[in-house]
Amino acid sequence: MKIVRILAGSVLAASVSTVALAQEELETPEERLSYTIGMDIGGSLAEQDIDLDMDLLVEALRASYNGEETRLTEEEALAERDAFMQRRQQQMEVERAQEASVNLEEGEAFLAENAEREGISVTESGLQYRVIEEGEGASPTAEDRVTVHYKGTLIDGTVFDSSYDRGEPATFALNQVIPGWTEGVQLMKEGAKYEFFVPSELAYGEQGRPGPIGPNSTLIFEVELLEVGDGESQE
Repeated sequence: MKIVRILAGSVLAASVSTVALAQEELETPEERLSYTIGMDIGGSLAEQDIDLDMDLLVEALRASYNGEETRLTEEEALAERDAFMQRRQQQMEVERAQEASVNLEEGEAFLAENAEREGISVTESGLQYRVIEEGEGASPTAEDRVTVHYKGTLIDGTVFDSSYDRGEPATFALNQVIPGWTEGVQLMKEGAKYEFFVPSELAYGEQGRPGPIGPNSTLIFEVELLEVGDGESQE
């Protein structure tokens, strides 16, 4: 909101002869800059998905830019912004709660059906896994560092992370990742390739992660254990 407000003060340069400019080439630096700022503000407002009265918006921009009297005082405008932010926050919380409920229900249904598939094993914690290829090397402990190739997807097939796509494996301490990984990778031996189906409580839970991993998301990982290292010696 603050960025939009700052830009809004500048966009009035574009309000002069708007109709004429729409039919003419933008020739002067002032015209081109004015139009550019208008595009920036319009795009920023569109991204925020706010219902606006464009006539009133332009009226307020013009009055503020020209130092004229506005329909709202500064105090009234500040109160309205605060009220809007509160409404938006409440709306986001409701939507997130709804998303969490849907994700949990869909995840539980997926795991229940998946558990009946041939080749699927289920641990006491609820972690599910499928052996794609067994290895012959060492198995890690929770304190070890491991080097893996992996791909992570949602249950709808959306890929949210992939070391294969980055072109290099990942190395990390096994006790510093989600519980589903800490438990699951310990079941593997070097050279093995498993598929893990991770319930939300063994992944990112109600918090989710920025991006496609919403609250209560069940995750699927294809993991290839390349190397097991000593956690202390590789710090």
